[in-house]
Amino acid sequence: MDLLIHLIKKNEVDIYDIPVAFITDQYLEYLEWMQAMNLDLAGDFLLMASTLAHIKSRMLLPVHGEENDEEDPRMELARPLVEYMKVKSVAEELAGRYILGEHIFTRKTGDPEFNSKSRETFVHIGLFELVEAFKRLLDNTSAAHRVDFTEDQISVKDRMAEIVEILEQRGSITFLELFFPDSDRSMIVITFLAMLEMVKSAIVRVVQNTQTGSIRLFYI
Repeated sequence: MDLLIHLIKKNEVDIYDIPVAFITDQYLEYLEWMQAMNLDLAGDFLLMASTLAHIKSRMLLPVHGEENDEEDPRMELARPLVEYMKVKSVAEELAGRYILGEHIFTRKTGDPEFNSKSRETFVHIGLFELVEAFKRLLDNTSAAHRVDFTEDQISVKDRMAEIVEILEQRGSITFLELFFPDSDRSMIVITFLAMLEMVKSAIVRVVQNTQTGSIRLFYI
């Protein structure tokens, strides 16, 4: 559901008028990319892919006579999406409330990006916005330096531990600061996989500056 909602928002389409063929193709491209990254695909991803393919096939069938009165096949997708978005919105609101002060974070007064007088605003982003940022990073990598996703130099678990150590010292770090210019390309991939695991495990929260678009990770 989250990936589908991300694609709908990204392409600015009406949830009740989804271009099923277009969205299905993008969804399958994401799954292919995730498989290339050796990410474990949960059954829910594959179930949604089959649901999209089924609706796409129904949309391609010719309509005859009284069949015009049949419900739009896309409603099979739109209704659960709307309900899921309502539940997710309530859950995010509840999660954002303070619980006995345990979610209070201090900020360095010398950091202009988080100064209370700053007019800059930040929004929480999810897993797939982070994936988009990394895909852009790879697109900017020359073809001569493409990565073999199966090559390992350090384990994802060890890289997670290194990132946690950085966050414990600094409190937060920008997305790009984790990718050193002289890093081996396989190290870049391992770093990203570590970040994904940390997001999925709720070890970090991710926000984006609405003015600059920069992404920052906070240690929870």
